[in-house]
Amino acid sequence: MTSSIQLLHWGAPKQIKTMITNRHGGFSQAPFDSLNLGLHVGDDPVVVQKNREALKAVLPHEPVWLNQIHGTQVVDADEHVIGVLNADASVTTTPGQVLAIMTADCLPVLLASKDGKVVGAAHAGWRGLAAGVIEQTVALMRAKQSHQDKTQSEILAYLGPAIGPHAFEVGSEVREIFLAQNPVSAACFEQLQEKGKYLADIYGLACLRLNALGIDFIEGGSECTVQNPDFFSYRRDQQTGRMGSFIWIEATSS
Repeated sequence: MTSSIQLLHWGAPKQIKTMITNRHGGFSQAPFDSLNLGLHVGDDPVVVQKNREALKAVLPHEPVWLNQIHGTQVVDADEHVIGVLNADASVTTTPGQVLAIMTADCLPVLLASKDGKVVGAAHAGWRGLAAGVIEQTVALMRAKQSHQDKTQSEILAYLGPAIGPHAFEVGSEVREIFLAQNPVSAACFEQLQEKGKYLADIYGLACLRLNALGIDFIEGGSECTVQNPDFFSYRRDQQTGRMGSFIWIEATSS
């Protein structure tokens, strides 16, 4: 994987556009090399803005950037958004409005209705996942669907690059949080020899959440940011940049 900015092709309708960057093709110096999109990681903000400017060749509008705090707050991007908001997800029905999630091990979840009228994007680290960030995002999407139509279109999901099940070591307290919510989550944890340590499958945990919401069409979920040097990984490198996952509804010409 060497291309840094490219559209992603998956099962969403043709008017839904999706893009996920990797770490290549930007201007940042080590350890943020090179397409770092995060202003909060210690990189030169002038260079980060230059990296963000490079995205404008393929994006129809300036993205709705979020200050992600591992919570469940969802921004309604159809409303007038001023500045960078403390939130971990966003939803829109407005063509050309770009939703953005930044990650370097956490899971970006991109969502689209099958009729192409509403999209959502969520930042799902284990804390946000356990707290219900996916559920809150889908709830707002469905509320907007109900406002538009009496019948709700199926929601489709794409799971972007995240820390894989062979690299995500967690303590027993994390496992207990998920098991308390859904005992089936036990299948997403593999016990290690060290007492109280497990390998967690964040992709599997997200799929359980999506399935419980009636979302069965799920693509992606096969990358590992730790094991693939093309990706930024906080767990691997500690000080590093952030990749971007973007989704929008293409504006049609009248």
